Amino acid sequence: MRLVLLSLATAMVMATPALADGARVEVQGGVGWTGDGSGKGVIGAAGGYDWSLPGGAFVGAEESVDKTVADGYHVRWGTSGRVGLHVTPKDKLYATAGYNYGVGPHATDAGGGWEHSFGPMYGKVEYKHYFTEDGFRDSNGALMGVGVHF
Repeated sequence: MRLVLLSLATAMVMATPALADGARVEVQGGVGWTGDGSGKGVIGAAGGYDWSLPGGAFVGAEESVDKTVADGYHVRWGTSGRVGLHVTPKDKLYATAGYNYGVGPHATDAGGGWEHSFGPMYGKVEYKHYFTEDGFRDSNGALMGVGVHF
């Protein structure tokens, strides 16, 4: 039985590079706003990894850090996953969902985005709706990012 499990684990490890889109890191910026129309600038960075699936699909994981560009706001962290399609060899459309934490109220988020590759570099646009905890008002975010694939 050990030999079967060892063989299966070895085959999975050797097949992983063929299934991988790879690692990525990016800088991002945009705007966040609430329902009352008040908006604030946001800057940050993110890193993640995408895995290809059959039929042009992919899944990914991402960790991000963002700072609202206003006095009194602290850094927020986000852990999210994404799932989408390679709609062309250079374009990905995806849905994303995650959890945001740090100083202040925590929030879950859901959204979507588009990523376009320029060789090893890429650009992306993304929208997220934040479902804020502890009775705080929900908010929205629109980000643009520039990054590199490894």
